[in-house]
Amino acid sequence: MNNELSFPRYLLSKQSVDDRALNKDVFHAMKSSLPERPLHIIEVGGGIGTMVKRLVQWDVLHKAEYVLVDEMAENIEYAAAWIPQWAQGSGLSVERSGENQLRVFDDVRDIQIRLERADVFDFIQNNKTPADLLIAHAFLDLLPMPDSLIKLLTLTHSLAWLTLNFDGVTSLEPRIDEELDNKIELLYHRTMDERATGGDSKSGRNLFSHIQTTGAKILSAGSSDWVVYGMNGKYPQDEAYFLNFILHFFEESLSSHAGLAKVEFATWLEKRRTQIQRGELTYIAHQLDFLITK
Repeated sequence: MNNELSFPRYLLSKQSVDDRALNKDVFHAMKSSLPERPLHIIEVGGGIGTMVKRLVQWDVLHKAEYVLVDEMAENIEYAAAWIPQWAQGSGLSVERSGENQLRVFDDVRDIQIRLERADVFDFIQNNKTPADLLIAHAFLDLLPMPDSLIKLLTLTHSLAWLTLNFDGVTSLEPRIDEELDNKIELLYHRTMDERATGGDSKSGRNLFSHIQTTGAKILSAGSSDWVVYGMNGKYPQDEAYFLNFILHFFEESLSSHAGLAKVEFATWLEKRRTQIQRGELTYIAHQLDFLITK
């Protein structure tokens, strides 16, 4: 299975999961706070462009310049091919003015999209024009806080929409072995806290104090939990792939962990994958969304 896994496909497969998860009160607060004029938006850790698609579909983007920043060449390359594909499939016209410069438009929308392959902190140093809205989607829990947030907020002169910040609860049901399940979840969260690049398994709740540290003001906040479950032995959309990728994250993080017996963990993974095949696994991850203003 691992040899077949593709990170861009994982990002595609979680679209429907994210659509359900995003806090609708925070979303509506964001939408109603945007200025009427053409928007300038910067998204950091933007992946393959699924948020652009979502904001078009959810009637947020009309006239806009959208800068998508991601450090993975694979993601930027995928976005450059995939964004025109979904746009045309949605009845939008597409023009390409450079390898990573797109225009998506119709009678009521005109969105200039620039794809930037860059380390986010390098991008911050080079950025000259702060945005109306900064988006960080499922990204902040990977970064050292609060220093990263202070730097990120220089990318906006006003609003920041900070979504799907993991907050310390992972639940896989049905339980296989209560003691082993709890141990694996605990160790998995601990790997987030011990990442050399930064990160925090309780990023969501800790953002309340980190935002206060930056001097920004919270306009809206709420939960944005991932909840994935099967019905009649099947998952919607490509969510079985999403679940297999979540198990891949567990395997990558813990397969060499000294506190976990290799055979026991391998057996646990196999049982979880069988549950996915049967549409039996329910996965819940607790997360929080924020809309803040400087």
